Amino acid sequence: METMQGKIIRGVGGFYYVHDGNETVIECRARGGFRRQELKPLVGDNVEILLTEEDPGCGRIETVFSRKNELIRPAVANVDQALIIVAARHPAFHPGLLDRFLLWMAVQDVPVIVGISKTDLDKDGKEAEIRSIYRDAGVRICSFSSETGAGLEDLKALLRGTTTVLAGASGVGKSTLLNALLPQAAMETGTLSEKLGRGRHTTRHAEIFCWEKESFLCDTPGFTALDLPELEEDRLRYYYEEFGLYGEKCAFRDCLHSREKDCAVRKAAEEGKIPAARYESYCRLLDELRSRKRY
Repeated sequence: METMQGKIIRGVGGFYYVHDGNETVIECRARGGFRRQELKPLVGDNVEILLTEEDPGCGRIETVFSRKNELIRPAVANVDQALIIVAARHPAFHPGLLDRFLLWMAVQDVPVIVGISKTDLDKDGKEAEIRSIYRDAGVRICSFSSETGAGLEDLKALLRGTTTVLAGASGVGKSTLLNALLPQAAMETGTLSEKLGRGRHTTRHAEIFCWEKESFLCDTPGFTALDLPELEEDRLRYYYEEFGLYGEKCAFRDCLHSREKDCAVRKAAEEGKIPAARYESYCRLLDELRSRKRY
C-alpha cells in the first residue's frame, strides 16, 4: 500500500484531514497504537499516512513526526508565533483576558504579535490606549482593519513565511481577517450579538489554512474566559518584561512586587513608568495563583 507525508490541517470527531503540500487533502483515522502511547494527533502535526487500497482518498495515520512545539491552549503543534487579536471597538477590550493569553504564550515559549482589529471603528482612541499599555511588554503590535484593508500589508509582512496561530476572544474578527487574507476559505464570520456585546462562536475547531506559499494561519475557537496555566506564584513576575530593571532595585531579592516593603516595581507603577493596567493585572493574577495553591 502507498504511503505519503503531509500536515494535519483539521481534526473533527476522530477524523483527521491531512494536506499533502500540494492540493490534495486525505481523510484519515489514527492507528490504534497511538492510544496505548497516549499520543493524540494535533492540528499542525507532520505525519506519514498509509493510503487505503479501497479508497485512495482515505488513509490511516501511521507516524506522527517529532514536534517543534506543542501548545496546550489552543491545542496545536509546530507553530512559529501567535497573533492574538483584540478589537479597537466591539467587543470591549479587557486587558485581563489579553494578559492571560500573553501568559499562556510566554509559558509555552511562543513569540506574540498583538493585532488590534477594527481600527476603522475606533472613535475613542482605544488603539492608542492599547499600544500604551503594552509598549514595554515584549510583544510586537500591529493595527489593521479587515474591512478597509488598512494595515493589512504590514500585518502580512509579519505573518509571511511562518505558521501563525490566531487567538483571541469571541467576536474580535479572527475569521474576518482570515477571509481578507484567504477569501477562498469561505469562513463563517457570524455577527455580534448586540444584546450580549460579544461574538458568536463561529469557529468550532482549530484549522490550518495556507494563505500564501509557506505561510500558514491556524484559526482557533474564540474564548470569553481562560484559566491560568500551571505556574508557581514566584514565577509570574518573570513573564512581565516591563518589570525589568525595576525588579532588581527591590529591597528583597525574592520580592513578589505586590505588598512587600520598598518594592521598586510597585513604585514604578505608581509613578507611571510601568502602565497601571499591566501592574494591576499582574496583582490580580498573582492573587489568583495564591488562591489556587491554597485549594
